[in-house]
Amino acid sequence: MVQDYGKPDEFTTRFQQMSGDELRTLQNTRFMEIVEFAWQIPFYQRLWQTHGIEQTDIQSLDDIVKLPCYSKADLMQSVEAHPPLGDFDGRAIYADTQRPPLIIQTTSGTTGKPQPLLYGPQSRELQGLLLARFYRLQGLSHDDIVHSVYGHGMVNGGHYIRETFLHWIGCQFHSAGTGIETRSEQQLSLIKDFGATALVGFGDYLKYLAELAREQGLDPAADLNVRTLSGHMGAESHDTMSEAWGGAEVYDWYGVGDTGIIAGEGPDHSGLHVIEDAQYLEILDVDTAQPVAHGETGDMVCTCLYKKDVFPIIRFNTHDVSRFESGSSDLGLPFRRLTGFLGRSDNMVKLRGINIFPSGLGAILSENFEELGSEYICEVTRQQGRDAMTVLIETASDTAQATDRYQALLKARLGVDIAVQLVAPGQLASLTQIETRQKPLRLLDKRG
Repeated sequence: MVQDYGKPDEFTTRFQQMSGDELRTLQNTRFMEIVEFAWQIPFYQRLWQTHGIEQTDIQSLDDIVKLPCYSKADLMQSVEAHPPLGDFDGRAIYADTQRPPLIIQTTSGTTGKPQPLLYGPQSRELQGLLLARFYRLQGLSHDDIVHSVYGHGMVNGGHYIRETFLHWIGCQFHSAGTGIETRSEQQLSLIKDFGATALVGFGDYLKYLAELAREQGLDPAADLNVRTLSGHMGAESHDTMSEAWGGAEVYDWYGVGDTGIIAGEGPDHSGLHVIEDAQYLEILDVDTAQPVAHGETGDMVCTCLYKKDVFPIIRFNTHDVSRFESGSSDLGLPFRRLTGFLGRSDNMVKLRGINIFPSGLGAILSENFEELGSEYICEVTRQQGRDAMTVLIETASDTAQATDRYQALLKARLGVDIAVQLVAPGQLASLTQIETRQKPLRLLDKRG
């Protein structure tokens, strides 16, 4: 594994001298290996043959566009037809004495019934090595004290992060989890008492903890030792997140439960570097599934070039939206870069012909108006034959601010009218489930 992918500390030196042609050759070799494996699995046999694909049709990575994309919906259909794990598990290919043990987690169920996530020991450990590349690139080492707010239970997040730190970084690690696993007030005590130097998790909850700290009389800059934040920042800007935590350095990275890490940020802060020796990423139009022009937004469709022990992943549509960055990076890596997570296409709301992603609206408001909090939810209703959206957002301000300023900003940014309604702090917790879910809810659909 280390021979093929290198140690996490060697990430930049391993790839800075690699040419584009060398990278493509490596990708092509790994792609053909996983395609050969996938042809032996009933899920892929059915999917590809239904679309008229024969084995001889795929001769190189250039042919990937011939293969159909699939998504969680297809995997869940497989689970319904072949419970409880579906027919995308390739262990039956192995002889009984060689069959790898199966590691099972699930998705969080944010977009529906939880989906089984299947790993073999090799792919499980390798995804930890790949994530550790970025933690090391971001300056984290065995000397750090890391406080994690990723969830546990059957969801993958917390276990994946814990394994990565313990196996590949070797630091002191606190698996605090979500607010329901460890009360938010207690989390702040743990951060302070143990002198946590780094926080890892989803940006929504990290921002919530910073606001709670101030409510508890703690100054993140003076009373806490946090110097690094790393996680799924989503729409939260680095500047506002850093300010909330007293000037800590902020790093974003992106991945999903099925694939592991896909891209991450380094000290250049010039976008998220796609780890293209291990992940082949496409940005496809949300409606047509055709490639978009460079720099345009679309669904991220991922092919894992390293998963070849239990469940190969080939053209998996995450339904997460992003775009590729232009320009160069100071790191000198031969990899393309992402802007980061911009929203979910399956949560997208079309208003007057404009695509609106609820996951980004709260940050637009809270970053421009300091009296507004970071907790919000978007409510969609049907009014007079048209869809309408209202952003409910918390504020501690005791002055009755006119919402027309907030609405004008959203109209200027997004090109469509969106209403804003102010609510008291804590009032939205039951709707967003900020303390109980790994990913809080940001869309309340009342269209019936």
